[in-house]
Amino acid sequence: MNIILLGAPGSGKGTMAQKLTSELKIPQISTGDIFRKNLKEETPLGLQIKDILASGGLVPDEITIQIVKNRLAEADCANGYILDGFPRSIAQAEALDAFQNIDCAINLDVDKETVVKRLSGRRFCPDCSGTFHISTLTHATKCPNCSGKLIIRPDDSEATVRDRLKVYEENTFPLIEYYRSRGKLVTVNGSGTVEEVYERIVQVLHR
Repeated sequence: MNIILLGAPGSGKGTMAQKLTSELKIPQISTGDIFRKNLKEETPLGLQIKDILASGGLVPDEITIQIVKNRLAEADCANGYILDGFPRSIAQAEALDAFQNIDCAINLDVDKETVVKRLSGRRFCPDCSGTFHISTLTHATKCPNCSGKLIIRPDDSEATVRDRLKVYEENTFPLIEYYRSRGKLVTVNGSGTVEEVYERIVQVLHR
């Protein structure tokens, strides 16, 4: 099954994708993870997109589309995959349709202010690559895994989060209608515990 997870930044797409990957035995393809890996390793792509991501902007379509196309051509995607963070625009969706058949687009619907709290409260450990939320930390700047110093990634600052949401509303929100018009969209309430949201998604997929 070829699945797309839609929703604003911070709606929980990554968390749900990881759980679905475990149950369905198909890979999660996250453009955000691919970009962050290249940033950390300072690859040519990483250097190219560094300033774009730090300002809350989006990587140009031609770069993103080719990265996704190459990834979906790999052997582990033969039986399906879960796309997390792609497509982000109608142009990307149309490009994807040219080389892939999508079975289902799941839209995680979460209130805007809830998203701001989720993302601006995230903390990252550069030493072990762990990601945490201040609501679960006993020490705001100390990694619970390795005791490294936690930081706020540039794309998780509140100002940047609000800019990312504005970009989402302008460019990505139309994807909901795009997949609805093709009979492939299902909308799931993304508020609640991880287990509650995941159960809603499972019920949708079983139907």
